[in-house]
Amino acid sequence: MRVIAGKAKGQGLKSLRGSGIRPTSDLLRGAVFSMLESVATDWSRVLDLYAGTGALGIEALSRGAEWADFVEKKPRLCALIKENLERTGFASQGTVYCMSVAKAFSILNGEYGILLMDPPYVDSYVGTTVEKLASSDLAGKESTLVIEHSRRVPLEERYGDFRQIRNLHHGDSYVSVYQYAEGES
Repeated sequence: MRVIAGKAKGQGLKSLRGSGIRPTSDLLRGAVFSMLESVATDWSRVLDLYAGTGALGIEALSRGAEWADFVEKKPRLCALIKENLERTGFASQGTVYCMSVAKAFSILNGEYGILLMDPPYVDSYVGTTVEKLASSDLAGKESTLVIEHSRRVPLEERYGDFRQIRNLHHGDSYVSVYQYAEGES
C-alpha cells in the first residue's frame, strides 16, 4: 500500500496483518481521489472515520488538504496511523482520535470539507451512521461525504440535505459520494 499522488507520492504506508482491517485498494483510492478533485471544493479540513491505516486521510493530505483528523477505535491502529503520518511527513497536519465514531461525533466540532468513511463491511448500521454524519455539525454546505461500503449494504440516494452525486464500484467495494443539496427532491 502506498500514497498514489501528490507530495508523498510513492511513499509506502504500513499496515497490520491480522488486524481485521480491509484497506482501500490503491486502484479504488486512486479513482475516489480523481473524482474528488473534480467535485470537492473545500480541501481545508478532512475527516477520516474508521481510519484503519489512515491511507484515505493521508492521500488527501498528499493531494493538498491542509488538515486531517483521523478517528479509529483500535489503539494498535491509532499508533499505526501516527507512524504513517510521520513516514509521509504529515505529522504536523493531523490528529489521531483513538475512540469510536459515535464518541467522535460528540467531541469534534466545526465543518469539514471532505468526510471519508470506510466502516467494516459487516457493519449493518452504515446508513444510520451516514444519517448522523449528514445531520451533524461536521457536515456543511461545502462538504463532500465519501462512504465506502459493501455492495451488500446499499445506501440511500439522500441523507438529510445530502444527495448522492456519484457511485463507484470495484468488486465488492462501492463508494457513494454525497454533496449538499438542500431543497432538491
